[in-house]
Amino acid sequence: MNDNPHPIYTLGQDPVKDARYSAFFLENHLDHNAYPDEVASPEQIGFMVHLEGNDRYYPCAERMFNAIMTGCDRDYLISRYNQVFARIMEIINEKITSQYQREYLKALICMKFEHETRDFIMIPSRLEKRLFKIIHNHAFMIDTYLEDKKKRNSRVARCLKSPEFKSAVNSIDISKMKNLPDTLSKVREELERVELRRLIALTASEEIWETDAAERFTIEDYERILNSPIGGGAKSDLFEFLGVNAVKAADSSSESKKILWIANESGEFLVDMAIIRYLTRLGHKVIVALKEGPFFKKVSFDDMFEDSNLREFLATSLIIRDNRLTKNELIDILRRDQHLFLMPDGTREDMNLLMTSTAFARVFKEVDGIITRGPDQKRRIFDSRFTFTQDIFNISKNEDGTVDINLKRKHSMVIHFSHKDLEEKADAIIEKMRAAKNNGMSVMFYSGIVGSIPGKIDEAIKIMATFIDYLNNHLLNTFIINPSRYYEPGMDADDLMYMWEIVQRSGCIDIWRFQTSEDIATAFEIIGEKIPPEWSGKDATYSTGCTKEMAIAEDVLKKHPEMQIIGPPKEKFMRRKEYGVGMMHDRRLGGRTKP
Repeated sequence: MNDNPHPIYTLGQDPVKDARYSAFFLENHLDHNAYPDEVASPEQIGFMVHLEGNDRYYPCAERMFNAIMTGCDRDYLISRYNQVFARIMEIINEKITSQYQREYLKALICMKFEHETRDFIMIPSRLEKRLFKIIHNHAFMIDTYLEDKKKRNSRVARCLKSPEFKSAVNSIDISKMKNLPDTLSKVREELERVELRRLIALTASEEIWETDAAERFTIEDYERILNSPIGGGAKSDLFEFLGVNAVKAADSSSESKKILWIANESGEFLVDMAIIRYLTRLGHKVIVALKEGPFFKKVSFDDMFEDSNLREFLATSLIIRDNRLTKNELIDILRRDQHLFLMPDGTREDMNLLMTSTAFARVFKEVDGIITRGPDQKRRIFDSRFTFTQDIFNISKNEDGTVDINLKRKHSMVIHFSHKDLEEKADAIIEKMRAAKNNGMSVMFYSGIVGSIPGKIDEAIKIMATFIDYLNNHLLNTFIINPSRYYEPGMDADDLMYMWEIVQRSGCIDIWRFQTSEDIATAFEIIGEKIPPEWSGKDATYSTGCTKEMAIAEDVLKKHPEMQIIGPPKEKFMRRKEYGVGMMHDRRLGGRTKP
């Protein structure tokens, strides 16, 4: 069942609509098969968005998608296009000093705008990205709004360092506190709530970064801002998630959380950093995602190299720069004695999960919750029919000038295996291996094809199980580990490789057997079937996982030279080098490759 009240577009009911649906993804450059090196695969999107059947994720609000698909809300679509056009023209008028260059770019933008919008199939944010890129490329600009962003950050830095702000944020009037706690620990918890609430209230004060008004602020001005109401209905949920809820349930956990914080605009981001640094002092680990490169006034990864104020606020952060970070590498990073991490999201546009990096998708999957900022991110999350794999909070300014906190719960069917879960499963398997050895048995680990032939996982498991049953009937006193027996729904290649590597490096394996083509032939003979073409000649060297496992086996052999390795020659393990993200087969087998 789908938890969403919005109907899902269903392919196969109307050929004309289906054609427009396909054109929507192609024209917006959102089709993975057409742009495999730029657009995330369905499996990578599955790390972030819960999809069912043939459903496809699109990075826009539901009203926008319906306007494009049905043509029934064309006035709305035109108004959004015109907003983009006006914003782009504003850049040209403000930032291009040469009259010739200004007129040239205006003419070029008009032509491109007319071309891109004539079919009413373009998402406005995708249009905006293309037009913005034209200005940058033709005007040879590194960052159109760099000086504006630096000025906004400078204003906020002065504000947060001012004696007036520090006095206001730290002031406390015990006489006004209702139901004063009777223990020191409860007093500390109450003070945590007060400080966090005040910092969140500050996020709505746009005048702090957009104007110089804060230079004249008194303590009373700051107290008025810091004590302004917070709405949206999810404040208590956020505070509970962060471990500073007013009434803690008996089973509530106060352990530290791993949080993905998706940053928004420059200026306000330094207010965010005041909150983030406070959260790290509470023991939470926060991974902050910035834009890959310049995009209007959004805070980008490159900004910290240009802005001294930003560098100061991010001085204690550990930078995650590898866009293709593996699960093992990510877990190793998060295990460090570090609480603040910084990474680019892989994009130069408004929130678009289809364009985010592999590393971003893995972080999204591994954290305990996500905090998004601002109305653009809120619209993409909360005005969308899609549900996600994590609980997502949004902190935004309300129409009345106060702060709203909203929460979109993850899909009820999402299954997460934390690294602790996987480690416990690995330890349980290792205990079985040790028990077998203690009983005088030899331990064999069998590596074979499971997911390397797309769409044949069930058949691969049957083949492996059949042959291992054959081995059990012919080998005396041997305990065989069959990896296919330990697969659970919800596990992807990342999870399985992480779990099995722990088992494989345990030192408990006496014989490591890699599947041969003869093993497969024997299994089909036992089943009583002829070998299908897709299985003919296949062995462990065809498997991405087995290729990685052969490298592990060779490494283990250095520490445990008594271990035997049986199977195809190691020289043949060279064809499958890299999983598609979330896939159980080599990324080259998942779809079209770039010509």
